[in-house]
Amino acid sequence: MKIRAISILGGGESGVGAALLAKKEGLVPFVSDSGKIKDKYKKVLEQNEIEWEEGKHSVERILNAEEVIKSPGISDEVPLVQQLLAKGTSVISEIEFAFRYCKAKIIGITGSNGKTTTTLLLHHVLVNCGVKAGVAGNVGKSFAEQVATNDFDWYVLELSSFQLDGIKEFRADIAILLNITPDHLDRYKNTFELYADAKMRIAMNAKPRDKFIYCEDDESVKSAMQRTKTNAELIPFSIKKELPKGAYIDHEQLIIKLTTNNQFIMSIHDLALQGKHNLYNTMASGIAGRVLDLRKELIRDSLSDFQNVEHRLETVGTIHGIEFINDSKATNVNSTWYALESVNKDLVWIVGGVDKGNDYDQLLELVKDKVKAIICLGTDNSKIIEAFRDHIQIIEEAHSAAEAVKKAYEIGQSGDAVLLSPACASFDLFENYEDRGHQFKQVVKSL
Repeated sequence: MKIRAISILGGGESGVGAALLAKKEGLVPFVSDSGKIKDKYKKVLEQNEIEWEEGKHSVERILNAEEVIKSPGISDEVPLVQQLLAKGTSVISEIEFAFRYCKAKIIGITGSNGKTTTTLLLHHVLVNCGVKAGVAGNVGKSFAEQVATNDFDWYVLELSSFQLDGIKEFRADIAILLNITPDHLDRYKNTFELYADAKMRIAMNAKPRDKFIYCEDDESVKSAMQRTKTNAELIPFSIKKELPKGAYIDHEQLIIKLTTNNQFIMSIHDLALQGKHNLYNTMASGIAGRVLDLRKELIRDSLSDFQNVEHRLETVGTIHGIEFINDSKATNVNSTWYALESVNKDLVWIVGGVDKGNDYDQLLELVKDKVKAIICLGTDNSKIIEAFRDHIQIIEEAHSAAEAVKKAYEIGQSGDAVLLSPACASFDLFENYEDRGHQFKQVVKSL
């Protein structure tokens, strides 16, 4: 058999995972990163005798690869990727590569908001019900590394639009689309429809026996479904109306109905995750559990005892009556809208970072109603200040988590909440949203 040369662009979690799987399958991987590769990933590459480079791309070598696996963070518009595509080289995502070798069945979850929560909740449901299930994609270890090292029956994959852009044959046995709101539009020619269509790629290869679970209340989802048809069986969920099939709310009961004679019923007050947005996440997870015909009482137990994700509306502590909430994972306006909507206290709101084309008008009514002060945490806060200066009397700037927390603590009073919900990416002042959240939590705990 001919040994295939594989080039991998990006030496992070997905790139190193792809390299490990390629090596296991008898291919010859070469990892190339134009930036720095973290020491922990270098160690893995060296231990597995995988060739790598950092701080540059060996263009000629990469152009001679038979296939290229591209990190989801690298745009198709990058000159090297354009050269590869012009040459006719197959350029795929790590998700597509891992799928080729995956023997397990797959639940794929995408959406602008709630992906991580739903992925971890559904994985919790499966494991509690005795299913041998792994969790991967945008959360935890990469899909490729898990395929290389584990033997699961099911995978629950959190999938971003960037990961879905690089698929060709990938398909999920159960695909979930939670919602579509403007995000990452800079990668989609500032066109919302292109971004929405990328989300719909999760069901583009579906077979008639596959399931597509989607939000009936989201007009953008339904528009995308009109543009991109799928062969999967459609199962909707809604909190606004009763459905003949799917999940809905009736007199504060969550009802999942897949057939006329088979209903799952649970009080919404017994759910571990509260709030309107989490109701959608729970519905999607519950439908998937029932599609797999898992035991109803075990699904109920799982939906009631789940612990939420770090950095998503995470209460850090209450100091002198002021509650500190870490929602660092809110990297777009819609996530922050949910956070503002769900906290019923006067708020000191910490916001800012790398703006991805945000429209802050969507937040204006909530901000006027709930926010007493804004702390801008970023290197360029002009757009946020401009959006809210006529409506909020106190707007201050901070250039570190410590400075932001100190100012918020001074402004806050007993009964208030300090909410870190940035609506922006983090890499102007932090390594990633986790780093931002950890620094916030560390400072709060030192008060």
